[in-house]
This record gives sequence, structure tokens and C-alpha cells, in this order.
Amino acid sequence: MTRDSTTATSGSGDIIRSLELLWGTGEPPSRGPKRGLTVDRIVTAAVAVADAEGLDAVSMRRLSADLGVGTMSLYRYVPGKAELLDLMLDRVRGLMLDLQPAEPCDWHAAVDALARAELDLYRRHPWLLKVNQTRTVLGPSALRGLELALTGLKGMGLTDPELISVIIAVQSFVTGIVRMEAETVEAAKETGVSDEEFWTRQEPFLVRAMDTGDYPMMAALSPDAFSSEFDHFEFGLRALMGGFEAMVAEAAGRKPAER
Repeated sequence: MTRDSTTATSGSGDIIRSLELLWGTGEPPSRGPKRGLTVDRIVTAAVAVADAEGLDAVSMRRLSADLGVGTMSLYRYVPGKAELLDLMLDRVRGLMLDLQPAEPCDWHAAVDALARAELDLYRRHPWLLKVNQTRTVLGPSALRGLELALTGLKGMGLTDPELISVIIAVQSFVTGIVRMEAETVEAAKETGVSDEEFWTRQEPFLVRAMDTGDYPMMAALSPDAFSSEFDHFEFGLRALMGGFEAMVAEAAGRKPAER
């Protein structure tokens, strides 16, 4: 996995057909090629393949083999891989809804729950990092997740654009953390060189560089500065929370007309 690389873009297929399938408003196939074949089964199989082997492994041919049907049979249920991706995204979003509070709560708890739910989502389904989700087709799970997030954040007293920005900030922070984790694992797998060995090989060159005196700040860093044991997620979440607290305090001082 390379930085900023994507292999698919959500909402790149027939948007209306994706929405019909997500919301159950489309006409079902008049008769199926095999008893029990449904859109739900196809999506479940696709998510399983993506989780196990990555998004590139998902194809209509692969799914037809896993489901024991002809490839063309799947197209009677799902137009193509682009629309299937929209269904997959909404499916995995639905799996994280239980991790978010269903009732109004303190906004601190809501931010914390949102961040941890996103972290769990991406760690369980790392293929999501390969998807450009800037134009997500909004199905039931996506909307429900947004509804839950906004319900929890309502007490912040921020404007609507600011509340959306809070969600974007949390999601962007989490994807950054998970991308770093995934790329660390991927780099070791692709090169056959562990993290420890990679940095050990550079040590003699770095020692000489530090001895020049040209990098006083770097030379003064403690031995554990780059420790893999440091929890960047927890530290970053606390920093985000502190920033949000400052904005909430600022919002509390605004005049009603300014909100």
C-alpha cells in the first residue's frame, strides 16, 4: 500500500441504481439463477474477500465462484463493481453503529466514541484506505451514523458547518493513524525488512550526522522519541479534544445571532 494510493472511488457507478439497492426501492430480479442468492449475500461475500485479501481481489468473477453461480448471474442483482462498492461501504458502516451512543450524551463522550468507532472500523477493514470516499453514496447506515454523531455533538453549541467539520477532523485524524499503521506493516511485508532492521541499518549514518552539530534539536531527542510503544492515537485524541473545548468555549460567548 503506497501513500495516498486508491484503487476505487465511491459513487463512481450508476448512483441511482446504488441508491435503489441501498434503500430497497428498486425492482428485484424476477427469478434468481439459484435459490437463496440475494444482494445481501453478494455484499457479504464481497466484504469477506476484501477483508481477507484486499479490495483488488474483489471481482464479479471471484464472487460468482465463491457463491457457486455464473458470473453473469450476479449482474441481475448488482450492475457492477462500482455499485457493489457503494453497498460494501454502507454495509461496513452499519457494523460500527453499535459502537456509537444511540442516545444524546456529553459531547466529549460523543467525540471519543466516534473516534474509537472509526479506529475500529478501519482496523477491521483496512481496504477502506484504498477507497476515495469524498463522494460517498448515502445509504441507511451512512445516514444513521451521521445522525448519531450529530446527536452526540449537538451540545457543543457550534454552527452546523462547524459540527460537520468536527466530524471531518476526527475522521481525518483516525484515518491518518490507521494509514500509518497499515503502511508500516505493508512496507515490512513488501521489502522483507523489519522496522527494527530498517532503522538499525541507518544508525551509523545518523550518528555521524548528529556528531556534526548541524542537527541540535534532533541530537537532543530522548532515546524513546520514536518509540513504537507511544500511543499516538490517544495523544492525538486528547489534543483534538482540547482544541474542541476551546472552540466550544468560544462558541458559548457568541451572541445568538452569530451562531
